[in-house]
Amino acid sequence: MTYAARVYGSDETDTGPEPGHTYRELVGGPLDGQLLDVTGWSEAMLVGGAFLMAPLSAYGPGGRASYTPDRADGPFVWDGDIP
Repeated sequence: MTYAARVYGSDETDTGPEPGHTYRELVGGPLDGQLLDVTGWSEAMLVGGAFLMAPLSAYGPGGRASYTPDRADGPFVWDGDIP
């Protein structure tokens, strides 16, 4: 059986990536393996990366994980956790 990658912010009942959306894989850290929906993000937003809520971060619930792009169309790689 093949499983679709989990989309960040979705719950376990969601079916996975939606057709017509653009995603970046999150690599490393507490959100490793999830997909981030970047549909509609500007180039500046993509270059800036994302600070994402991560309950399993070093700071616990309410902590965030910092992810930045590896390359223009590549995955977002974990930089570390922030409060």
